Amino acid sequence: MILKAARTLRAMLFILASVCAWYSGYLLAELIPDAPLSSAIYSIRSLGERPVLKAPVPKRQKCDHGAPCPSNTYAYRLLSGRGTDSYAKICFEDELLIGKKVGNVGRGINIAIVDYVTGKAVAARHFDVHEGGNSGAMAQFIRGAPAKSLIFMVTQEDGSAHLQEDAKEAIGALGSKEIRSLRLRSSWAFLTAKGFELPAGLQREEVSHMDDAKDSVSGWPAEVQIEGCVPKEPS
Repeated sequence: MILKAARTLRAMLFILASVCAWYSGYLLAELIPDAPLSSAIYSIRSLGERPVLKAPVPKRQKCDHGAPCPSNTYAYRLLSGRGTDSYAKICFEDELLIGKKVGNVGRGINIAIVDYVTGKAVAARHFDVHEGGNSGAMAQFIRGAPAKSLIFMVTQEDGSAHLQEDAKEAIGALGSKEIRSLRLRSSWAFLTAKGFELPAGLQREEVSHMDDAKDSVSGWPAEVQIEGCVPKEPS
């Protein structure tokens, strides 16, 4: 009789413990919000995932160079123009001296003059030698550049049709090797200096002719581009 009563008591205690355990779990589930629990589960799962590495956004360089110029140099970039939908550009130290955005690019030969000592633009003009009558003014403009000047030249559409001897002589005297080879619609870019010598390894000139351009478009030769870093005057 005593043994039967003991078994009954143990069964009742087991049932009571089960009910208490179930009720405690129910209360715990009601009291703890779902968000932290789900966040905890997500955090545990994410431990095994490989982190996503994002490449840093590349820093833009002066005149859109691929690599920065040294601090003791000037950055420049020249781009010829063709047709009416591709405009010539002359950029110096990240300032657009000639271009569509500044509204001074035009058919013919575009020229910008920069003071080599200060790095400041002196003048920027274009000369329409396609129509003729502007070669003399262009030669005078070039010869009037101050001493210690950087001079940049690029063609837009055409810079040779009525280019006269006086202009060719003025440009040739500054070191151009291609000014006399320009033909109709030739793309041309030229960097030179007045009153000092540029480094020997610096690219100074590039030309592309309509009949030998590999990627000519609708009768236009390929655009040409030269860019680099000009050492500043030692202080």
